[in-house]
Amino acid sequence: MYGPDRWVTLVRTHGNRQEPVWPLRWRLKGKALRLVYSQILSVPQETHKNLSIPGKHVWLAGSCERSRRPTKLTAEFHEIEETANVTDLLISKTLLSCVLIAVVTSVSLADKKPGDMGYQQKPEIAASQVVGAQEEPKKEERTSNQVLQQGPKPRWIWGASDAKDYYLRTTFDGSNVKSAALMASCDNAMVVFVNGTRVAQGSEWSQAARANVTKHIKSGENELLVKAENQGGPAGFILKLALTSAKGKVHYVNSGKDWQATLSRDSKEWKDVRVGNPLGAQPWGNVFSGSSQTGGLRDVFELLPGFQVERLFTVPKSELGSWVCITADPQGRIIASDQGNKGLCRIYPPKIGSDDETLVEQLDVKMTSAQGMLFAFDSLYVCANGGPGSGLYRLRDTNNDEAFDEVTKLKDFRGGGEHGPHALRLSPDGKSIYVIAGNHTDPPQSFHASRIPSNWGEDLLLPRQWDANGHARGKLAPGGWIAKTDPDGKTWEVFSIGYRNPYDMDFNADGELFAYDADMEWDMGSPWYRPTRVVHATSGSEFGWRSGTGKWPTYFVDSLPPAVNIGPGSPVGVSFGYGAKFPAKYQKALYICDWTFGTMYAIHLQANGSSYTATKEEFLSRTPLPLTDVTIGTDGAMYFTVGGRGAQSELFRVTYVGDESTETTDARDSRFAQQRTLRRQLEAMHSPSADVDLRLVYKSLGDADRHIRYAARIALEHAPIARWKNDVLALSEPKAVINGSVAVARQGEASDQGAVLAALAKIDFGKLDEFQQLALLRAYQLAFARLGKPTESAAASVAKRLDVHFPAKTRALNRELSRVLVYLESPGVTAKTVALLKEDKDAQDEDLTSLIARNNGYARAIRGMMESPPNEQQIHYAFVLRNAKKGWKLDDRLAYFQWFNTAKQWSGGNSFRKFLQNIDDEAFLNASEKDRLAVQAFGARQSYKAPALPKPKGPGKTWSTEEVRSLVEAGLKGRNFENGKKMFAATRCVICHRFAGDGGATGPDLTQLAGRFNVKDLTDSIIDPSKVISDQYKATTIRTIDGKSVTGRIVSESEKTITVVTDPEDATKFVEVARDDIDAMKPSVVSLMPKDLLNPLNQDEVLDLMAYLLSRGQKNNAMFRK
Repeated sequence: MYGPDRWVTLVRTHGNRQEPVWPLRWRLKGKALRLVYSQILSVPQETHKNLSIPGKHVWLAGSCERSRRPTKLTAEFHEIEETANVTDLLISKTLLSCVLIAVVTSVSLADKKPGDMGYQQKPEIAASQVVGAQEEPKKEERTSNQVLQQGPKPRWIWGASDAKDYYLRTTFDGSNVKSAALMASCDNAMVVFVNGTRVAQGSEWSQAARANVTKHIKSGENELLVKAENQGGPAGFILKLALTSAKGKVHYVNSGKDWQATLSRDSKEWKDVRVGNPLGAQPWGNVFSGSSQTGGLRDVFELLPGFQVERLFTVPKSELGSWVCITADPQGRIIASDQGNKGLCRIYPPKIGSDDETLVEQLDVKMTSAQGMLFAFDSLYVCANGGPGSGLYRLRDTNNDEAFDEVTKLKDFRGGGEHGPHALRLSPDGKSIYVIAGNHTDPPQSFHASRIPSNWGEDLLLPRQWDANGHARGKLAPGGWIAKTDPDGKTWEVFSIGYRNPYDMDFNADGELFAYDADMEWDMGSPWYRPTRVVHATSGSEFGWRSGTGKWPTYFVDSLPPAVNIGPGSPVGVSFGYGAKFPAKYQKALYICDWTFGTMYAIHLQANGSSYTATKEEFLSRTPLPLTDVTIGTDGAMYFTVGGRGAQSELFRVTYVGDESTETTDARDSRFAQQRTLRRQLEAMHSPSADVDLRLVYKSLGDADRHIRYAARIALEHAPIARWKNDVLALSEPKAVINGSVAVARQGEASDQGAVLAALAKIDFGKLDEFQQLALLRAYQLAFARLGKPTESAAASVAKRLDVHFPAKTRALNRELSRVLVYLESPGVTAKTVALLKEDKDAQDEDLTSLIARNNGYARAIRGMMESPPNEQQIHYAFVLRNAKKGWKLDDRLAYFQWFNTAKQWSGGNSFRKFLQNIDDEAFLNASEKDRLAVQAFGARQSYKAPALPKPKGPGKTWSTEEVRSLVEAGLKGRNFENGKKMFAATRCVICHRFAGDGGATGPDLTQLAGRFNVKDLTDSIIDPSKVISDQYKATTIRTIDGKSVTGRIVSESEKTITVVTDPEDATKFVEVARDDIDAMKPSVVSLMPKDLLNPLNQDEVLDLMAYLLSRGQKNNAMFRK
């Protein structure tokens, strides 16, 4: 791709090879760019004569053959006089294949140094240990830490001005050194070099960097050099280097008066540093103490054997933002996007194994907020979520100058935010682009086709309860979706539906698509909670997300199951390992990233029938590690980023350095190829225009393979119902009759209900296996939900046949039998279900146990739930009984409402207790007046009373971010857990936020914030909550045409109305505004969270509250030890 007509670069020599130092950033600037390409001359057969060069220029001569990197450097940059001719610069044409002439319009290249040409950083091996290894440090590591804690104290140093960044240095004698270790900290950021090699870095002063630097010490004079940056407030750097001789004698090199400072690394004017307080003094305290780290292995990766992680680049947040999306371009470079408004960057990773720098340039293109990027069809496609407006964009370089000069919006998406449009993928045939989006994004408007019939519905038998905190209120099917489009974005086809918030997807070597869908963490502990999961997204697939309590269980016959459940988390980047120079098993793996719990999983898929099953394996993790995206580079390495929601972003690279073979393997799976072929044959009929082979479809409706049965039913539903309705209801095989009845229910009319019920009545429930019994129950549900309420006699007939099988032997059957029988008002269902409510024991959730086992540090909030475990099965019974209006006896009523007193002691997600309260309230309202009076009279139910909030002692003050940050880092020892909890209530935090399983939920759960945000981010959020506002909690101001104004959080939007929660402390207070009445609406720049919440508190109360927030609710945290 790179030839003499495309490459402009500065080159440096390494022995006999040359490497690019930095792509010229200003070559991407308008007029100068075009002139660059108009004056690039190929010279092997020509002589440069009489070429007049107007203006000030710089030239570079070298061989630039059609390879990625120029070779045979023959000259450095030189400034050319205004009227110089090329003939004045005669160079032997035997040395050259091109001469590159760059016109400079605003910057003199001759005055530039490589270090000024963008962003550069040396790679460094990240600290790691093998997954499952003992966390106890080795003896020699303990010794070095002990040595560093001894000896004279270093002092905080800086240059003359706190407002400036400095290079700091000192020299020392390294003779007779056996081992060397250092600790360092900087307010705010630092990079430490020993003899020119990067050995440590840090971006949070409260977390001191530690490094073993023995291999970098040489005999004689050595140099310590530090690049130190301050981002406001007090500035300071502190370092301690311990040099131990073979005889055990220790010599210390401390930051202090012997150090020098300068503003430029290459400056010859080094001046004495300004020396401050010693280690341990205010405002920073003892940052080198063990308690300054929140976990013994914080910032240490856990990896599989043989793998290595390199930190390639730490993103300057104020300039480049927080990266949430990356992709590799055809030349092997990485393109990254900020979540906010900082735009796109191009990254030039160093060659694997070299010590070259990572180079980063910010692209001059009006594009940002990408959550999906794809190079295809000579374009960069971007799925923007915010920024220029949610939609699909195509970026093109129309004149081959390495700059995107054309930006075209191909499709506008209605909806956005964290549940908006996300990733892009190229189809296996290379002809289409697939787009994936969350449940707050409507399907593409005016789509041209849908693989699943577009008469999707909620299909709920009993009334749904919306999320108790208002999340996704009013959001209806299809939920999140996958669609495909052509290269020009003109034709759109819905491919798969029923997701909550899938961020990314990828195709395997067999051409099958897999997506990673999100859970609704607020549902945890409820029977409708669904963990994050990887799904096989087949043609026309439906995965059953419905808002609130409406989520479908995985066994519903009109949906498809996950390939594997992952557990609680926040899905982000996804990529197969194809192209990675990894062992064969890990080339084939699907890699999925979890932002919340800082874990990347390797998903190992196995063909199973026409679909796949999978197992999960932790590939890498770290505390904290807010993963955002992952991609495989052209160099065979894995690249991944961390960041999101304004957090510090970094770019990492994973390589395999073990002993196993990394030879490219064939990732295709030949097993069950016949079943996959049959499924795809049926999927080819997923279009109204398809020629449906009804004989094949009828046969496949009863196939043993669930995915084949599903594909057959979808094909059937695309054909006119008159062609097949009578045929499928007359089939004899039970599975075929059930699936055919589902198709009739979904596509038929109310008048078809009798025929459907008659066909289902012929099936002997007792002779079916459990899954087919569940399928039959679901077919009944759809016959009622889609075709209407049955007649009294029809309902009684169905209830009579099912009642004899209730209760059943399995929990799933009891859930569905109770659901259907309550709907049918079966006379005996109330007493039977209340009996189960009192007696049924629930199994411990396996996924939660697994999560705790694999990483105890991340699981404290979940552990709180498990210490007071909810009974999901009983909650289901309580949920269906709220709608039971017949068959109640007084004892059953009392037992039912008394059950809530027990259930409300359980812990769960943010919405858990409010869900229980809402179920309680609805059941109470559905009871007769007589029963309501009786329930109250016997004390089975009491009205809710808000707890009184405690008051702080004070006296308070106006706290600043810098003051709180300094206090926190200097004083989080011997704090009072109970007083911190009290202050959590006194500052009203408890009203809006859950913490360790307790509190309100109109704001985010704060239990795990210590794992996602550093102290600076936390203090900023408390003192200045409007500085960074999550999309999920951002307010909007709506002005109506009659002059009224409504401000609050938009929780749902329909074609006619917008629902706004107006009270941040009570999500039940909302206003519905008609779209026709809206004059204007704009995002509010003011957070719903009030400012100055800390002002009533005194210093100890502030420290106790901050310790409580950072403890994850754990009383035995080191911060509370006396």
